[in-house]
Amino acid sequence: MRTAAAITPVSLAMIGALGGCQATSPDTVTRFAPDYRGIETRLLDGDLVNFRVEMTGARNRGDVARYAECAAAQYTLIRGYGFARHLRTTVSEQGGIWRGDAVYTISPDLPDGLKKIDAEVVAADCAENGIPMV
Repeated sequence: MRTAAAITPVSLAMIGALGGCQATSPDTVTRFAPDYRGIETRLLDGDLVNFRVEMTGARNRGDVARYAECAAAQYTLIRGYGFARHLRTTVSEQGGIWRGDAVYTISPDLPDGLKKIDAEVVAADCAENGIPMV
């Protein structure tokens, strides 16, 4: 035989607290809505290239760095090369405008170093994700 559980003041407080919980609606989730504002490409020396990008709506520095990487990948392919090596990226944000300044070396062969990209693979991924390129 089952006995009824006693409702205590603590139980009532817990029920009241749970009553205030609501499931998050998909409409309340902030969606990633980037506005890619442009790419400036400068050949610094031979295979050394500088990419400056600007965007709004970035979630973080990674979104800006990815935009610069996409520019580097497409530029590498345009120049007839297959690979790039990332040297540095600096990112700043002021008034909701994010700016990235990245430097890559481009090469026909897989370069030495830790941060290298296969330009075809990266460019395809950028295109699939709607990230503009050079």
